[in-house]
Amino acid sequence: MTYTRPRPMAWQYCGEQIKLWRNLAGVSRETLAKEAGYGCETIASVEQGRRRPAVHLLRIADQLCGAKGLLRAAEKYLEPEPIPVRTQDYMQYEEEAIAISSYQPMRIPGLLQTEEYARTQISGHWPPLDDETMEGRVANRMKRQAVLGDRTRVFNYVIGEPALRFPIAGGDQHRRQLHHLLTMGERRNVTIQALRFGGVSEGNEGAFVLLETPEHKQFAYEEGQLIAALSCQPETVSKAAQRMARLTQLAMSPNESIEFIKELADAQ
Repeated sequence: MTYTRPRPMAWQYCGEQIKLWRNLAGVSRETLAKEAGYGCETIASVEQGRRRPAVHLLRIADQLCGAKGLLRAAEKYLEPEPIPVRTQDYMQYEEEAIAISSYQPMRIPGLLQTEEYARTQISGHWPPLDDETMEGRVANRMKRQAVLGDRTRVFNYVIGEPALRFPIAGGDQHRRQLHHLLTMGERRNVTIQALRFGGVSEGNEGAFVLLETPEHKQFAYEEGQLIAALSCQPETVSKAAQRMARLTQLAMSPNESIEFIKELADAQ
């Protein structure tokens, strides 16, 4: 089962309203574009619901078309999504999951990231995010970590050596991230295992997550650079579970992993 979402309905409705008010006032698309400092294609994308209307555009359109605040009233409904659209379904299940098993070969899992690590990673998104969206996503990632505080939930992480060894920013930041992993690994409901690279072909196909809900329904989740897939199909979940079991076998033990992470932190 793969989930895809259309553009947010608020974008579509607001874009249609801009177009209606513009036509009612006899304002051309070119005139609105010039006044707002945008290209005509940008205005067309907004009116067709393909692009989120900027607050600046709403205010210019409201004034230019004499909408008397009716267009500006849409501002609060157009705040950037704190979660990427393609991962929203996963986040809903993550929030209530009683067990999460995650394999991340190239980066620290989101629930275990420090705020500065999360900000560095999210700021590297390409095409670049605007500051408001970036800060919203960082804040949301930090908020998600509250689930780790519920000691009745189980969290199992297998983290690839590249994520542990190679910093995405400066050495000091990476050292703090490694120490944070050590602290989180002390919790009785959190297990962290390091997977050394070299000869482990089973881990070469990318990151994935297994979720179990309070109703004991299981989901497998994969996210790539351009797509994300959440599946409850028994065959898909079974394959993911078997792969996770194998990676857990191949990884270092939790105690060995702690010592390995300590060594890496001391070397920074």
